[in-house]
Amino acid sequence: MKDKLKGMLIAVVAIGALAVGGAAIAGATGGGDDGSGKPITGPDLDKASAVALQQTGGGKDTASELRDEEGYYEIEVTRADGKQVDVHLDKSFHVIASKPDREDGR
Repeated sequence: MKDKLKGMLIAVVAIGALAVGGAAIAGATGGGDDGSGKPITGPDLDKASAVALQQTGGGKDTASELRDEEGYYEIEVTRADGKQVDVHLDKSFHVIASKPDREDGR
């Protein structure tokens, strides 16, 4: 009987620890309701796109993200040569960084 109770207690503690850990990970990665990871919309998208296109010398905005890990706004621009550039902006639409979007890691 003691062994069953001990086993159940261990299982309950383990499940609780997993739940707390999962909530902590979700909070740390922006899993809340702050808009993280969502596309930019409305006038903010228009302004962020204009700044990003000016930064890259033209192209087409092909994706956007609100509150990504590198800035408040991220605009992905595909240039005429097919290369993609990620432009990261702060909340006031100032460029923080602009770098090639390369999936091969080079």
